[in-house]
Amino acid sequence: MNFDDVDLTISAVRRSQYPDDNLPEFVMLGRSNVGKSSFMNTLVNRKNLARISSKPGKTSTINFYNVDKKFYLVDVPGYGYADTSKEEIRKFGLMVEEYLEKRETLKRVFLLIDFRHKPTNDDVIMYNFLKYYQIPVTIVATKADKVSSKEKEKNLKIAKETLDIVVGDNLVLFSSISKLGREEVLTIIQNIVNSK
Repeated sequence: MNFDDVDLTISAVRRSQYPDDNLPEFVMLGRSNVGKSSFMNTLVNRKNLARISSKPGKTSTINFYNVDKKFYLVDVPGYGYADTSKEEIRKFGLMVEEYLEKRETLKRVFLLIDFRHKPTNDDVIMYNFLKYYQIPVTIVATKADKVSSKEKEKNLKIAKETLDIVVGDNLVLFSSISKLGREEVLTIIQNIVNSK
């Protein structure tokens, strides 16, 4: 993958605005402030393709980033941010739910969790939702560089047990600082894009 041509195609709030070119889509899900923007910027080797905000909960649309006219990386509003109004949370929830349930070009979800902490109740609910709808998912444990090698095994065990990860779903340790896990994620994307 060259990442010569990566740009934001559309920021959508309803299905009629989604791209209609039938390219495979890979969506990034996670609670606010888990590092979705850093994850995406690291994948495509850009510093600021996706804006990194110091204030969580800033994404309020479904953002489709076209990569080399081959596939889309899709960024959706983060969940679990308390400062967002109940009405906004409900609206974002319905928008994301509709996308996940009905989007035929969605090929895989990258569910981001913070590797420093036990997965939240919201993470568990989201993983169970994806399993219920039989949506292929890879767990991405972000900020892995901030966890000591002594703690790694313990945190891995906690993450796997808390989410109750099913056979066939993988967990990738990821760091936007050291680029740990980048090649593994890109290989997953490449294999799916090549098989379409």
